[in-house]
Amino acid sequence: MRQILVTGGGSGIGRAIARSFAASGGRVTIAGRRMDALEETKGDTDMVCRALDVGDEASVKALFDQPYEVVIANAGAGASGKVRDLSLADWNNVINVNLTGVFLTFREALAQMQTGGRLIAIASTASLQGGSNISAYSASKHGVLGLVRSLAIEVAKSGITCNAVCPGFVDTPMADAAIEGVMAKFDVTREKAAAMITGGNPMKRMIDPAEVVAAVSFLASDGASSVNGHALSVSGGEI
Repeated sequence: MRQILVTGGGSGIGRAIARSFAASGGRVTIAGRRMDALEETKGDTDMVCRALDVGDEASVKALFDQPYEVVIANAGAGASGKVRDLSLADWNNVINVNLTGVFLTFREALAQMQTGGRLIAIASTASLQGGSNISAYSASKHGVLGLVRSLAIEVAKSGITCNAVCPGFVDTPMADAAIEGVMAKFDVTREKAAAMITGGNPMKRMIDPAEVVAAVSFLASDGASSVNGHALSVSGGEI
């Protein structure tokens, strides 16, 4: 039975990933800042909930008091706004959570993952292209992809793989917040805002969390043992 860690497991994509692995028999640990959200994800399963500030080195080190065979770095944060209006505090927070958090998580995982294992970062289509008003988010996710590709080379002979999943807009509370932001900014209906959000997806729809879960499950499987340093886009053909 594999030991699986999912950071940011309290909601959205992380919740869907954790529940899927638990349902298939994995021993799942979920970590995040809000224990109430983690407990909601856990439900009546045997998942283990751990408090975590993914951008804090000591907090991440404390999480790795046992080895994990599959480590999914999912915790993330966002900030919107043009570069000229973006505060240094907002910039630093996004970089700290989205990029430094993945670095710390993978570094500590590797200290215990000696031979064999899966490192999977939940990145974004923003890892592959820029976008107006998402400079901090896009920069952090570009950094994640650079980290994944570099680390993949470092671990290639060890039986460990390191990959990224790059979803478009996924039907989660984070996407809901983005829709509300567009509604407020442009004074449009929810339907119009959702259409604007999904405009870059040729399928013209949100990505279902289950579709991201399927990509993660593949990368965590034995069948993906030669898939390394890859950015798997789950975006309806956006990239």
